Amino acid sequence: MQNSRYQLTWLGHATFKLTTPRGKKVLIDPWVQGNPACPEDQKKIDHVDLMLITHGHFDHIADAVTIGKEAKPSTIIGVAELCGWLSSKGVENCSGMNIGGTQHIDGIGVTMVHADHSCGINDGDAIIYGGVAAGYVIELENGEILYHAGDTGVFGDMALISELYHPSTVLLPIGDHFTMAPREAAYAVKLLKPQVVIPMHFGTFPVLTGTPQALREEMNKLGLQNIEITAMKPGQTIER
Repeated sequence: MQNSRYQLTWLGHATFKLTTPRGKKVLIDPWVQGNPACPEDQKKIDHVDLMLITHGHFDHIADAVTIGKEAKPSTIIGVAELCGWLSSKGVENCSGMNIGGTQHIDGIGVTMVHADHSCGINDGDAIIYGGVAAGYVIELENGEILYHAGDTGVFGDMALISELYHPSTVLLPIGDHFTMAPREAAYAVKLLKPQVVIPMHFGTFPVLTGTPQALREEMNKLGLQNIEITAMKPGQTIER
């Protein structure tokens, strides 16, 4: 399969499935089984070529070991310490990296960028160090560039992400409490200057109160009416 478009499916929270123009299957932040926002018919992940993990909190990594062993992605990317932990659990094909680095996997470029967040891993009764939280700039085979911000607050160097990588589509958390709220996310949009914003990490739990409508209102205050907001529903697939 090869065409000029890609497909993106939201599995709820910060978890996405991406089918690239050449048909590669990319899974970002594998949390499906315990994810209350993930539709039942999407919880079984059979095939993954590439898995990206932004950080070690349970709502981003809970199914990483299971999927890593059962779906056997050819490459699993995360920060070095997180990949070391996955390898210690018997997960193969982990390719640890760090902020600023880029890997090229079957024509897909993956650059790890900064995120303002914590990164502890729940391991039994202990919370262990998981390196730093990150986001990913993903360049597809057709040159299309997406930015999955992971869990983060707004930070000024999002302007550098825009200047260096020019992402056309950005996936931004808006839920508040653990990440940006809509007000801060609107400032992130101002810095990133994308064509399309896809809100994520909202509504999964009652404490995550941010909404796409609130994001629209905050963006309007900043004069960003020309930037599209694509408010996906869990299980929905879009094609661009």
